[in-house]
Amino acid sequence: MSVEQSLSKDSVIGVVGLGYVGLPLLLAYAKAGYRSLGLDIDAAKPDALLAGKTYIKHIPDAQVAEAKAAGTLDATTDFSRVAECDALILCVPTPLDEHFEPDLSYVVSTIESIVPGLRKGQVVSLESTTYPGTTDEELVTRIEAAGFKVGEDIHVVYSPEREDPGNPDFAATNIPKVVGGITPACLDAGVALYGAVFDEVVPVSSCKVAELTKLLENIYRAVNIGLVNELKVAADRMGIDIWEVIRAASTKPFGFKPFYPGPGLGGHCIPIDPFYLTWKAREYGVHTRFIELAGEINRAMPEYVIHRTMEALNSRGKPVKGSRVLLMGLAYKPDVDDMRESPTFELLDGFKRLGAEVAYYDPHVLEVGPTREHMEWAGTRSVDWNEDVIRSFDCAVIATHHKAFDLGSLSAWSDLIVDTRNAMAVVETPDGQVVKA
Repeated sequence: MSVEQSLSKDSVIGVVGLGYVGLPLLLAYAKAGYRSLGLDIDAAKPDALLAGKTYIKHIPDAQVAEAKAAGTLDATTDFSRVAECDALILCVPTPLDEHFEPDLSYVVSTIESIVPGLRKGQVVSLESTTYPGTTDEELVTRIEAAGFKVGEDIHVVYSPEREDPGNPDFAATNIPKVVGGITPACLDAGVALYGAVFDEVVPVSSCKVAELTKLLENIYRAVNIGLVNELKVAADRMGIDIWEVIRAASTKPFGFKPFYPGPGLGGHCIPIDPFYLTWKAREYGVHTRFIELAGEINRAMPEYVIHRTMEALNSRGKPVKGSRVLLMGLAYKPDVDDMRESPTFELLDGFKRLGAEVAYYDPHVLEVGPTREHMEWAGTRSVDWNEDVIRSFDCAVIATHHKAFDLGSLSAWSDLIVDTRNAMAVVETPDGQVVKA
């Protein structure tokens, strides 16, 4: 791709970071006929792609194999190949550290890895969710320190990812793509880059606007989920079913959008992104109390579920210590294998700390892979789904509502079910079997 802001089928699009965001994007360019190069430090990912295989459950092998057979898909761990790319799109994690402050180490290490291979005429786009100013402060400064003039030699843009893994209605390219550029020329280059595969591109006036746009989207959800989680606790004390309340409120045709309670927040966005803004806002003397309060409420939900489970076990004369507790669902959302930031990990930790024998069942996650925060669970396998196994547990806690769950059998085999997702509402159950949490 050149500074004239045009793409040809000979253009090479590089995607750095081949996870839940990067891989769909890489395949979108490959499917559109562009030469697409995926780069990742984890050799298992390029190796799988080169073999025509996927490693993300909702992306079929056939999609990878088709792109590989067409000759439009390549993948590597060799970052010296950055020089081959006309555009580079960075899709790396932006987690929080132990103090709930932004950890930009993946962004910084990635930009430092690609800088030696940069050349004039390239476009560099950051998609990782982050605080306003990151693109200017972390990317532009390093690129210009290498001797390039941003806006002339190299064009830098920010375009927030909007992936929703497992959503059948929205794939990567039919979600409107927000793009902001460091200069007007950068913005033109970004619009051309994404316009080649996205149905709609939404240009904004700066990278900072684009960065804050993504934070607003996720803060909106986090705050509303925090609100309904707080109402759930209050409604429970009052003997009111919050799920019935939400259904009734949803009949209003205007001014109300339903959000649903749960055992805590999961995924790489909602539990993390709001804290990027609260951290940056402090630099400007702003205390974002509303956002922080929602975060406190949502982070307290796993303990609330544990407390409700303890009460339910106690009502049956069973202390939680020594009880066998089965957690239904390790993935953070229904029908995917994505376990990033899943609240089920907090439940596993909490029940184990209290002396319970705890296990999980998830047909989408048969074995716990490596995680940054919960390495002690790596290698733990899902229990088998059969009557003898399920009856061996004193309690089942529904943490994720997968369609694959056989809830009828669960009701037949489990004496006590703690339901955090209202999943059992569709099953006829005996009085007292299901406790909502």
